[in-house]
Amino acid sequence: MKTLEVDLGERSYPIFIGQGLMGNAELVKPYVKGQQVLIVTNTTVAPLYLKACEKSFSSFNVKSVILPDGEEYKNLETLNKVFDELIGQRFDRSCTLVALGGGVIGDMTGFAAAAFQRGVNFIQMPTTLLAQVDSSVGGKTGVNHPMGKNMIGAFHQPECVVIDTDSLNTLEDRQLSAGLAEVIKYGLIVDKPFFEWLEIHLEELLARDPVALSEAIERSCHNKAVIVAKDEKEAGLRALFNLGHTFGHAIEAGMGYGNWLHGEGVSAGTMQAVFMSKLMGGLTDEDQARITAIFDRARLPVKPPSVEDMSNEKYLNLMAGDKKVQAGTIRLVLLQAIGQAYVTGEYPRELLEKTLTEYR
Repeated sequence: MKTLEVDLGERSYPIFIGQGLMGNAELVKPYVKGQQVLIVTNTTVAPLYLKACEKSFSSFNVKSVILPDGEEYKNLETLNKVFDELIGQRFDRSCTLVALGGGVIGDMTGFAAAAFQRGVNFIQMPTTLLAQVDSSVGGKTGVNHPMGKNMIGAFHQPECVVIDTDSLNTLEDRQLSAGLAEVIKYGLIVDKPFFEWLEIHLEELLARDPVALSEAIERSCHNKAVIVAKDEKEAGLRALFNLGHTFGHAIEAGMGYGNWLHGEGVSAGTMQAVFMSKLMGGLTDEDQARITAIFDRARLPVKPPSVEDMSNEKYLNLMAGDKKVQAGTIRLVLLQAIGQAYVTGEYPRELLEKTLTEYR
């Protein structure tokens, strides 16, 4: 087992990475407050891992709630099912929620923990690659609104993150690829040596080699933990994690939540950011070719929806509702080079429109 720490002073917490960690009661026991535990999971994950997860908390009073699976259910209506269980079972302020699932479950459970009785503890047990390397770390929680992704939420840090890499053995190939989009992102924004490592080892990751997966997860979590420690609530530096996300979130919302996976939207959105970065003079044709190649090898979309699927007007309206908009300006994460990202709202508007028109 490997252990990392997200350094947030008194609110610091560990990330445990390894095989066979689910069901390890001694590992999680120190991070449970009180005696009441509610496991939040979904209809896909529950048959696979709920019993093992319950074993982790066998010395506590454990209940569970099973939500429908899919990004389209990441909303306030579904979230109320968690509150119904908490209130109906008379959970108190010393309870602990456990997020067992992918990014949707993690975000919703974290938000429920932030809101229930004005804040209770929670533990992340991510079962998808995307959640393991990104959404389970950093305390971003929330739900979607029809007009924007993750527009309703809160920053609420977990007590710990338990990443059992064995859970990736049951992950669908499409979901594994979606997670690789976020892994590749870390190499592009802050860690060129990691990007070069991924170019060499990508097929091992697709084949679910446990050593390669553990290395990729650890390096991704390390990169995220370092930046979260410096900028917990995204006042500046942490916004770099949003490479491709302003474009990608527009794709997800515009095409209907659940039709494009989050990682697929991020992949196509990143390629739009790469194209615009080249127009801005930051990247070369060779850089663009390398980035295109690695997303393509990861079995991810390298082109966003066609003009027929999403007009420029629709794109811009959705992007204008993004959380990163400031004073009406759409702020983008672009690349000066591989491993060097920056956030800017200062770019010629015609370059953004050229990107939306030409890169389809």
